[in-house]
Amino acid sequence: MRNPDEIAQEGDPPAEALDHETRTVESDHLALRLWLRVFSCTSMIETDLRRRLRQGFDCTLPRFDLLAQLDRHPEGLKMRDLSRRLMVTGGNITGLTDKLVDEGLVERCGDPRDRRVYTIRLTNAGRRLFQKMARSHEQWVIELFNDLEQQDKVQLFELLGTLKSRLRTRSETVR
Repeated sequence: MRNPDEIAQEGDPPAEALDHETRTVESDHLALRLWLRVFSCTSMIETDLRRRLRQGFDCTLPRFDLLAQLDRHPEGLKMRDLSRRLMVTGGNITGLTDKLVDEGLVERCGDPRDRRVYTIRLTNAGRRLFQKMARSHEQWVIELFNDLEQQDKVQLFELLGTLKSRLRTRSETVR
C-alpha cells in the first residue's frame, strides 16, 4: 500500500479525497483491498448518518445507539450491560446517561439489593423521541442503498453473511 505522504503522481486524486481504499494499488493483496473497501463504505455511511442525526435531531450517534439499546430492552439495562453492548467504557455510559436523565429521556432505577447498581430505562418521552429518530434513521439507510439494484443488495447481504459466519467460526477456533 502506498504511503499517503508520498508525492502524488499525475492522475492521483487530491489527498483530501483519499479514503482508506483509494490509497491501495492493484498489486496490494485482494483481501486487503476488500477490507479497505468495506471499511470505507462503512465510514461513509456512518458519516452520513451522524450528520443527519445531528441536523435532524441534535443527536450524536452514541446517544442514538444508547437509546436504541434501551428501546430493545423495555425492562431496562444495567450500566455495565450498556457499556458491554456499546463497547465503550463505563465512564462514557455514565456521562451519556447523566445528560439523558437531565433531558428526561431516560430514568435511572436503583437496585434494592445493591445500591451501586442502576438499571437504565427509557421514559415515555425518550421512547417517543427514539421512535421518531428510528423511523428517520431507517429511511436514511434505505436512501443510502437505493442506488443498488435489489438483486445486488441481496447478493451483497448474502456474501457479507458468509464472511461474517466464517469469521465467527475462525474466531471461535482461535480461542
